[in-house]
Amino acid sequence: MKTILLIEDDADMRENTAEILELAGYRVNKAENGKRGVEEARKQTPDLVLCDIMMPELDGYGVLHMLGRNPATAEVPFIFLSAKAERGDVRRGMELGADDYLTKPFEESELLNAIEGRLKRSELFRKGFDSGFEGLNKFMDQARGLEALKDIGRDRKTRRIAKKEILFHEGDELRQVPYLVQGKVRTFKINNDGKELVTGLHTTGEFIGYMGLLENGRAMETAEAMEDAEVALIPREDLLALLYRDRDVSIRFIKMLARDVKEKEQHLLQLAYASVRQRVAQALLRLHDRFAEQNASGLGVRISREDLATIVGTATESLIRCLTDLKEDGLISSEGREIQIVDKARLEKLAHH
Repeated sequence: MKTILLIEDDADMRENTAEILELAGYRVNKAENGKRGVEEARKQTPDLVLCDIMMPELDGYGVLHMLGRNPATAEVPFIFLSAKAERGDVRRGMELGADDYLTKPFEESELLNAIEGRLKRSELFRKGFDSGFEGLNKFMDQARGLEALKDIGRDRKTRRIAKKEILFHEGDELRQVPYLVQGKVRTFKINNDGKELVTGLHTTGEFIGYMGLLENGRAMETAEAMEDAEVALIPREDLLALLYRDRDVSIRFIKMLARDVKEKEQHLLQLAYASVRQRVAQALLRLHDRFAEQNASGLGVRISREDLATIVGTATESLIRCLTDLKEDGLISSEGREIQIVDKARLEKLAHH
């Protein structure tokens, strides 16, 4: 049974609305003002919030703001109820993130249809979508079913890119954001001495360069294919529409984008504070987790020593010496470009101590 939190200061309206909802099969939690409503939502997260705007102690806008700041309630569908029908009220409520807006007095069917529609859509987007290009297509097709997003992503053609091909350079204007359908891509920055600093390793199912798009519309790093790959180019307008036009879509899409943020932060901290030997161990573990492929002798990663050195942030000669030491210690094995982890537990201990 779905739970609806009804926040309404008018006692008659509160009781009448609650009765309608209970007869329709919903469990109803009631609050007589905004402050009590926030407290109720924190005690038991509802499936949907119905909230009046003009209330004592804390108005509806304040309730929406408070719930939006709490991760436990930020995704809960929110419908405003108000006796005021001014255009400014509607606009302000939607700008703050409300999902719908009903003007009192409303018909019983209008209320129940609005609630049912919001719950169905919320449940759909909370389920999430599979990683990979098919999952992205399903997500964008579903988002396109919404009125505000009906034109996004109509043409999602893919193209092949060759190994070492540059997708974009640092400073380029980003009119499209690459989505990696297949293959491996690295992103890097070049310092004043011409040295490369690898900022990210990307594999199937990831967007590349979106932070630059959100920051100033220009690439903050250079992206280069580590092997033959396939990408879909998502127009900038489509990406921004997914972020800003609908709250359910926005929350789900932000989670899709955020997959690699924590990893990137940890990688940069490791570059700053870890020894070369530790950084090599950390890089090998990251590569193994993201890019390992099965071959005749087990799981391994194929990567040039030059590429691995830029990921570690050291000279190629130093990297080779370190790999030799790790091999002699029985932590890894290698043949040509292929590197395999032999003793993962010991390598993890080295990486984090």
